[in-house]
Amino acid sequence: MSTQPLTILRAPAAKTPFNPFPAATDLEAHLRRTVRGEVRFDQGTRALYATDASNYRQIPIGLVLPLDSADIEATLAACREFNAPVLARGAATSLAGQCCNTAVILDFSKYMRRVLAVDPESRTARVEPGVVLDRVREAAEEHELTFAPDPATHSRCTLGGMIGNNSCGTHSLLGGKTVDNIESLDILLYDGTRMTVGPTSEEQLEAIIAGGGRQGEIYAGLKKIRDQYAALIRQRFPRIPRRVSGYNLDELLPEQGFNVARALVGSEGTCVTILEAKLRLVKSPQFRRLVGIGFSDAFIAADNVPLVLEHNPIALEGFDGLLVEFMQRKNLATEEVRLLPDGKGYLLAELGADSAEEVEAKAQTLVAAAQQFAARPSVRLYTAEEARKVWFVRESALGATAFVPGEPVGWEGWEDAAVAPQELGEYLRAICTLMQEYGYRSPMYGHFGHGCVHLRINFDFKSERGIAIYREFVDRATDLVVSLGGSISGEHGDGQSRGALLEKMFGAELMEAFREFKRLWDPLARMNPGKLIDAYQPHDYLRLNTSHAPIQTSTHFHFASDGGSFEQAALRCVGVGACRKEEAGTMCPSYMATKEEKHSTRGRAHLLWEMMQGDVVRDGWRSEEVREALGLCLACKACKTECPVNVDMATYKAEFLAHHYEGRLRPLGAYAFGFVDKGARLASLAPGIANFMTSWPLTSRLAKAALHIHPDRTLPSFSSQTFRKRSKALRQPAQPKGDVLLWADTFNNYLHSDTAVAAHKVLVDAGFRVHVLQQHVCCGRPLYDFGLLDSAKKYLLKTLDALAPYAEMPVVVLEPSCATVFRDELMNLRPNDPRASKLRDRTYLLSQFLVKYAPEYKPPAIGGTILVQGHCHHQAVMKMTDEMQLLRSTGADVQLLDSGCCGMAGPFGFEKDKYEVSQTLAERVLLPAVRGAKAGTLVVADGFSCREQVAQNSETRALHLAEVLARGL
Repeated sequence: MSTQPLTILRAPAAKTPFNPFPAATDLEAHLRRTVRGEVRFDQGTRALYATDASNYRQIPIGLVLPLDSADIEATLAACREFNAPVLARGAATSLAGQCCNTAVILDFSKYMRRVLAVDPESRTARVEPGVVLDRVREAAEEHELTFAPDPATHSRCTLGGMIGNNSCGTHSLLGGKTVDNIESLDILLYDGTRMTVGPTSEEQLEAIIAGGGRQGEIYAGLKKIRDQYAALIRQRFPRIPRRVSGYNLDELLPEQGFNVARALVGSEGTCVTILEAKLRLVKSPQFRRLVGIGFSDAFIAADNVPLVLEHNPIALEGFDGLLVEFMQRKNLATEEVRLLPDGKGYLLAELGADSAEEVEAKAQTLVAAAQQFAARPSVRLYTAEEARKVWFVRESALGATAFVPGEPVGWEGWEDAAVAPQELGEYLRAICTLMQEYGYRSPMYGHFGHGCVHLRINFDFKSERGIAIYREFVDRATDLVVSLGGSISGEHGDGQSRGALLEKMFGAELMEAFREFKRLWDPLARMNPGKLIDAYQPHDYLRLNTSHAPIQTSTHFHFASDGGSFEQAALRCVGVGACRKEEAGTMCPSYMATKEEKHSTRGRAHLLWEMMQGDVVRDGWRSEEVREALGLCLACKACKTECPVNVDMATYKAEFLAHHYEGRLRPLGAYAFGFVDKGARLASLAPGIANFMTSWPLTSRLAKAALHIHPDRTLPSFSSQTFRKRSKALRQPAQPKGDVLLWADTFNNYLHSDTAVAAHKVLVDAGFRVHVLQQHVCCGRPLYDFGLLDSAKKYLLKTLDALAPYAEMPVVVLEPSCATVFRDELMNLRPNDPRASKLRDRTYLLSQFLVKYAPEYKPPAIGGTILVQGHCHHQAVMKMTDEMQLLRSTGADVQLLDSGCCGMAGPFGFEKDKYEVSQTLAERVLLPAVRGAKAGTLVVADGFSCREQVAQNSETRALHLAEVLARGL
């Protein structure tokens, strides 16, 4: 480490004033009168929007969700009247702090999210600022076109945010940065001026200036900046592919066509608000091949980037062996990394062409050339399916660098500098040496083809010395990048992380040019103040700092991966917003339905973290804002695996509800649904009477009203005889190959006993003696939905006691959600009980058991088509691999629906206030697929809830895997 004395820089206190804008109440009232969209100034919303994906936290004044440009104009008019700052934000996946501020936040992502037009002839598209990038790319691909920039957040980042940040991504080699792909912008200034800007000829420029008014004044000022600073811009702006830092004053030069729209790209909301954008589209290569090249280390991989670039790849990504090591420690992409070539430094080069023959020739040429490199790398050419898996390795990089077992936590702060590709090897060696000097380390990954590298460094933001060392490090790292002719931001923007460092890169004169540029557009400095220009210091407003003192509390769950700290568990969310994707996977179902930040995994994690701070969300565990946000969490557990940092919101929700209702009565439905096993056991004494009471209109209506069940829901019927009773008469194999315990869960014992009988027959057919507990024992899964954790612990203890005589026997569980209790919650609630880990390790779903213990087992021949609705817990905790293997061995055409959560999720879909969300989720993919299936198609759904959702919305009866395998027995 440097021996120079450290200047201790004090960070501001964590306890941000609750009301930093005294006129907030009057401003809110004014906005509610003039804006047709949504206006929210409540403390929950302000806490929700206090941070982004960066290290920073600033409490906003309030939030506006505009319906259209008229709402935006009304919002800015109100803010002018009260002199309130404004921040326009997209998906808030920014890493440099530009999306949090003490301002009125405009969030376009809920309503202003349309692709307005695609013109294949001119290769352009018109979009609203809140549209998600993938929706634009999908619309363009219909014409074999694409919007070239594609950051890793493409499934949720918005075009407005991309324009604000000048985003790039993997395929910037194909078409450049966002700035290179903007034709024109429809913009609104803080003073209410609205104009459309784009390239401007000299004649047009003079005409606009002569026309006077606010637009003429601005263009005259822009011309003055161009004329005064042109030579300096040409001299000081780095001539590299990934210069993102600073304002794009180079776009005002004559050789760039005085392009005012592109000059505003990357201005991070500090100058104007974007109402609409016209995008440039490029031809999308329809045939692609991926080549993996492995070197002895990442430095040598970087040295060889120029050689690979000679082959004109459309993408060239790189990463080091430490990233792969971290993935292996986290059991992340474990199968996929096996496809990597040998080595400790990797390049992934994608080739593109208009025909299969052409792209194959390009790929073979690169493979042959790479094998002749002096570094003697290993080379692999991938099939399309292999390429998808290898790209998953690269896209999992952020998840691999965050919260690694045995490693200190890494943070942004120096994560996207860029140099010329020819300087990349030298930069990587130098930055690694600098990190070692300070005791830092980080995996390296990024867009090697454009010289841009991502790091996530273990900065210490909790001590004065740690903050001072961080500040010194980024100063020296800036000097290093500038010495190599690079840019301190190559993708993520300057924001607050790098805004105060820009003078080192551009010099004092150009910094004054930047200030003049901002003053032209925003003379009152009300647009995202303190970011990029005249920026706060990198150590100001840190989310963690020397005054950070969260509320300390004991918890039911042990949170072993987070040091036993609930606050640390909530901090696990790094804000990249993978939970805001909408079209694939399961996470986050409630966000897919509502498009509300508070219903995303990220939003809930941020609210829970804010709750532990106690300054904005002040009611702690009693907070109604947090309870409301968690109310639509379906506890699907998808975030536990789909979230890059494994946020486990189902567990957090159960913990919160346990404290929220501590010492208080819950709603009646919580007890009825939570202790459904007790009710089912009672009903089994007289199932005919129970079924009559739940189906007779009068008693059914009364029951639904009392339990807050939606009137359109049908209450499930009880079996005439429980599975436990029926199992006594079922045959056993004459010469069993082994013993197995078949778990009689509440649903398959009392309500769907035919399913459990089918499973018994399948296991016997496979050669096993089947044991069934005859006493009433329940895993307690429904208790978690209502935070009844004291009872859940008692249920688990009773279960462990009941299973003691079967301690060496595999346990087959038919209901995936019950299996995950034994696989997951059990160890989190009873980590020190040796029986718990033993039960976890011997718990199997039916498909898992058959594949492992009966590899010779042959399912019946079925043929035809099978649609599979994977249960959320099954996919999240145990994966669908074995189930799909068994079903495909029947000879059927088996299709696993990418339908996410079915929307029923235990009691969730029955509850009156959640019915609409439940139906929205079911109608997204599952129900249309079921209704559209041809005659004879089987629908397989192992979850009781999934089968109920299908039954209550169609004429189809979905089957459990056991029922399919039992056909013909």
